[in-house]
Amino acid sequence: MRQKVHKDFPSWSRVQSDYVVNLFVARGFPRTRKSRLALSRVWRSVAAACAFSLFGALLPAARMPQRGSEGPGFVRELAASLSEVQQVLDDLLQDQTIHGTYIYDKERTLLGAKVVSQTPLFERWKGAGSVYYKIRPEAIAPRHFIDSADQGTIAVRYVVTSVDENRTRLRIDAVFVENARRTVHPSDGTVEASEFKVFQEHLQAMQLDEQEALDAKRRRDGIALAKQTLALQHEDESTRLSAAESSNQDLEQRVHSLRQQIQRRVKAPGTNLKAAPFRSAANVTNLSAYTDVVIMIITPRWYGVETPDGQRGWLPLDQLESLP
Repeated sequence: MRQKVHKDFPSWSRVQSDYVVNLFVARGFPRTRKSRLALSRVWRSVAAACAFSLFGALLPAARMPQRGSEGPGFVRELAASLSEVQQVLDDLLQDQTIHGTYIYDKERTLLGAKVVSQTPLFERWKGAGSVYYKIRPEAIAPRHFIDSADQGTIAVRYVVTSVDENRTRLRIDAVFVENARRTVHPSDGTVEASEFKVFQEHLQAMQLDEQEALDAKRRRDGIALAKQTLALQHEDESTRLSAAESSNQDLEQRVHSLRQQIQRRVKAPGTNLKAAPFRSAANVTNLSAYTDVVIMIITPRWYGVETPDGQRGWLPLDQLESLP
């Protein structure tokens, strides 16, 4: 009965070997029972070798993460220097949180993340820039990873590249890799966007603090400059005032000197103002002692003078004295 079933329903390997034998016969190979048995044995050996090779090729794939399953990545160009981005990223790496995902509905924050220098969960980065990693092991079917199941590790990669002095490019990738099957589940974009949101908030807060500090410094510098300018103005005004006072003193001294030169006063007990430079000349008026007169004409013995009330006449030199 078994032979009849085998005869009526030949195995797939026998059909394949018969097909190979017929193919060789068609190409001129001798059609004998011995040759058919030899070709059948060769074909079965080749088939077994191919199956073993295929199994060996598939076996490492079951142990290593599947490649080519990473998402396109989240890339943004920032108006910040490389040092600013690295400073904020350092804070983000140290917060022990994977943002944008969770494993239990009642706990929407996934803690327990740690920083690592490298991880086999991502292909080696071959582009420009500095690379940083944060992983969270023992995560159970985390949310927002495509078709995530089983238990595994969440890995987040950050790539920082300097564009110019004031612009920096940031790339964020997130994957979940199962522990057993090593299947890579890319993020649906929520994790990358959430990580960037936290990063951007930190960056804006830092830049705002820096701007406020810069504004405060500018205000302090402005006040200091105003005080310095006011002090210089006061010093300049003091200098001008001192110069004016000095000039006024010089003027007073000059006036005093001129008065000493052109003014005299009448000696006590007084004298008569003459109409001509002669003692016998007529009297113009009587001048009391210490009356100031201005010298208009000088002769060897007489001064032509003018009195404070505008009268003019002559006085002998011995009747006048210098002002004190």
